Amino acid sequence: MTTELPSLSPCDALVAVMVAVSASDQTIRTSELVAIQRMVDHAPVFAQYDDDRIRAVSQTVISLFEEEDGLDALFGLIREALPEKLHETAYALACDVAAADGRLYEGEIEMLAEIRHQMSISRLHAAAIELSSQVRHRVV
Repeated sequence: MTTELPSLSPCDALVAVMVAVSASDQTIRTSELVAIQRMVDHAPVFAQYDDDRIRAVSQTVISLFEEEDGLDALFGLIREALPEKLHETAYALACDVAAADGRLYEGEIEMLAEIRHQMSISRLHAAAIELSSQVRHRVV
């Protein structure tokens, strides 16, 4: 069954990346949902974003995950909607969601690698973003 794919705004695409990382290990944790909401509420890139869209974007991501070529379709939507200058932003937000619960699961690691590949993030920039996220989420 082919789903009619909606077009995404750049902010929708950022939300989709965060939801994809959260859902990548088959479990969307409360800490990850809180992290997504916090980023949408506070990150400057989302200043004009209607956060009521989070639910619809999340449902689109989950629906695509259930389809055979859904991941390819999802990244097609994201690349179409997201200007190149926000690719590293998307990766940074994804890393923050993955780190929100204090550990990285295999599915999250694989999804982060896919995001790096799909967004053409250089290995050096990715390492800097990953370290930044890691140190922000450390606990005493």
